[in-house]
Amino acid sequence: MAKKKRKRRTTPAGAAQNGSAPAPTPSATAAARREKKEAARLQRERAAKAQVRRGALRRGLIGGLVGLLVFFAISWFTNRAPAAKPYPRSAIDAGTAARCEDLQTPSANPERDHLASGEAHTYDQHPATSGAHDPSPLGDHGIYPAPVAETQAVHSLEHGSVIMYYRPSADPQGLSDTVVQALGPIATDSPATYLIPAPDLPDGTALAFTAWNKLVTCPAGIAADQATTIAQGFVDSFACTNNAPEGKNGDGC
Repeated sequence: MAKKKRKRRTTPAGAAQNGSAPAPTPSATAAARREKKEAARLQRERAAKAQVRRGALRRGLIGGLVGLLVFFAISWFTNRAPAAKPYPRSAIDAGTAARCEDLQTPSANPERDHLASGEAHTYDQHPATSGAHDPSPLGDHGIYPAPVAETQAVHSLEHGSVIMYYRPSADPQGLSDTVVQALGPIATDSPATYLIPAPDLPDGTALAFTAWNKLVTCPAGIAADQATTIAQGFVDSFACTNNAPEGKNGDGC
């Protein structure tokens, strides 16, 4: 009996044998490669953009810090009080001729505490040139017609002010009206400078020049030209300077 002839099975092109997945076609492989390249390109672009953003942020932070430092440096130089000048020879000579006391620095370690508003305080020295003081300083500089609270005056001295105290001429030990009138323009024309009556100045003192922790006292016999020479030298040396802890804060500084 003749055997039947088996038909040969043919495997379609590209089909897998033995039940495995079909092999990718060249077009599929190329597409996969393109996708992979595109993904890599996008990743590189994202990384580059992120780097640019980080660089911009870093530059911004550095620029901001530099700008802040420049601002503080300019503010510091702008707001810094100039250095005090040496007390001039002309003022020293005028004080000697008028029998004034030499320039004093009364305290080795001046206090700066704030009192409660309106609180009274007794100073070891009068007129006081430093110490605890009222939270509020005096107002505008110039000529004052009446005595002031010494606690406020000391606060003004802390701000770089100069205060010229005088005993009124009605007192037998008082300063002559001629000298008072001669000192008036210095008080009004100079920054942070005051001319204030003080009937309770110590005996023998008719005129006192005060700055923060600086003092010159003079007797009633002082002449107008001597007083103005001392006053101008004192103001030039100490008003609105770093002689005071806050020497730039005085009125007109």
